[in-house]
Amino acid sequence: MAQAVQALFPGVKLGIGPAIENGFYYDFDMPEQLTPEDLPKIEKKMKEIIMANQKFERTEMSKEEALKLMEERGEKYKIELLHEIEDEKVSFYKSGAFIDLCRGPHIDHTGHIKAFKLLSIAGAYWHGIETNPMMQRIYGVAFENKADLASHLNNFEEAKKRDHRKLGKELDLFSIHEEAGTGFVYYHPKGAMVKNIIESFLKEENLKRGYEFVSIPHIAKIDLWNTSGHTNYYKENMYFMEIDQQDYVVKPMNCPGHILIYKRKLNSYRDLPVRYFELGTVYRYEKSGVLHGLLRVRGFTQDDAHIFCRIDQLEKEILDVLEFVNYIMKVFGFEYEVNLSTRPE
Repeated sequence: MAQAVQALFPGVKLGIGPAIENGFYYDFDMPEQLTPEDLPKIEKKMKEIIMANQKFERTEMSKEEALKLMEERGEKYKIELLHEIEDEKVSFYKSGAFIDLCRGPHIDHTGHIKAFKLLSIAGAYWHGIETNPMMQRIYGVAFENKADLASHLNNFEEAKKRDHRKLGKELDLFSIHEEAGTGFVYYHPKGAMVKNIIESFLKEENLKRGYEFVSIPHIAKIDLWNTSGHTNYYKENMYFMEIDQQDYVVKPMNCPGHILIYKRKLNSYRDLPVRYFELGTVYRYEKSGVLHGLLRVRGFTQDDAHIFCRIDQLEKEILDVLEFVNYIMKVFGFEYEVNLSTRPE
């Protein structure tokens, strides 16, 4: 795709073009503003390249040689990427007159590509940082045969009809306002009602399982976050403010607040387990390039709980939590997988 875009639009600068879970994309810096009408033209050029059976030739060179090559070609983004690579040698792949920095591996030649489709164009800041140049990103998919591609495209069109951003607007459920800040959701009366019904259900289920409700402020002095370690490991995702010449943080998590409530008094082992629950709204800085409807935001409410228990109660508490999570997921019809995260010694 990058080869086709460079051939059709002189002066384009290449960003990155990785494979992703649902296909691939490539970021371009170019003077022309791409439109959906450009995608068929790019696809046509890609088919010409495929029909030519161009070989993919891998070559390795030192970083110094690579930097010189990219400087000659004026590929400023590739130069930046090269400076970020620690290896002394890097690899490029060449097909026809086109060459690109890539770890690989690749197929032998372009003729192996049997079925593909370019799907959409989007804007994306270089490296996802708002102060960097805005790139033009082209998304696409590729399959081993046309039948699989057709099936995927049909599913893709069906999914677009059920896109929550589209439904949210059509059903008048929620909105996000640029003038108020991207990533912050405003629930309309219908949306707020749905949200309230879900929250009421969660409260009832938590009460059934012995959880007690707590509620904590939305901001706290930075000292608390220094103690919890958040400022050491999570600072780039936190919002800061100054009040009465003291630094405060808008809470990115509820954990420290719940712990403060627990430690307010001496607790007997006979009182354990203690289970706290809160529908706590938290605020986390996310780069604008990754914000996505309700799925990736900067302010959201989470059903958060913390359990304080004895060692001999630990196994039962873990099993009960897993059962609780599984129950909630089934109620809402979610399919999910579990990954176990361990703390290194």
